[in-house]
Amino acid sequence: MFDNQSTKANFWLGLFMGMAAISVVAFFALLIAVFSNGQSVALVDEATATGGDTTAPADNTTQPTAGPVPAVTADDHVTGGKSAKVTLIMYTDFECPYCLKHYDVTKELQKKYGDKIKLIVRNYPLSFHAQAEKAAEASECASEQGKFWQMYDALFAANRAKTMSVDQWKTEAKKLGLDTKKFNTCLDTGKYADKVKKQQDGGLSAGVEGTPATFINGKMLSGAMPLESYTAEIDPLLK
Repeated sequence: MFDNQSTKANFWLGLFMGMAAISVVAFFALLIAVFSNGQSVALVDEATATGGDTTAPADNTTQPTAGPVPAVTADDHVTGGKSAKVTLIMYTDFECPYCLKHYDVTKELQKKYGDKIKLIVRNYPLSFHAQAEKAAEASECASEQGKFWQMYDALFAANRAKTMSVDQWKTEAKKLGLDTKKFNTCLDTGKYADKVKKQQDGGLSAGVEGTPATFINGKMLSGAMPLESYTAEIDPLLK
């Protein structure tokens, strides 16, 4: 009888210890999950606070030191004064809502400064924007026929109207009087996908982690900022 009671006692003791161990493991697992979620929320909040869409890494690895923004070449899309003292190099995503705000501010800067500034637009489509990559390619296909800036305006108009799609880019090409057969083939075959990636890689090497990002004579302003933030940087450079 003693042995039977001892066996029962050992059973209940073992069961209790097993449940206690499981509870401890579950507690720490929950703690880790909550902490990790807090980090994710922090990343989202930081991206929102900067007024831009971000490509912030999922882990906490140290990022390489940013190098200089790639120099302007004949492959770039340039508008404004050829001999302007101030050059703005802008990395954009045509589907990004913050880039749309930045687009509007850029138009104000062009009205204010005219040929005193030079603008360069480079593509930086973010992977979580489904239409951004093909929109970037559409801008390059239009550039092939001398209509980059017209397509640039049309792409952001579609962003505003929420009508972004490959079919929309083909419709815009027709409206702009482009050779639609040539444009459609260019877009469908991904002719400029490598160029778009090269532009994005160049921005990444210069420290761009999201859109929009603007370099004013080499100094980066990240996010969609109010007009005054840009004029505060530009005005001293024009003196």
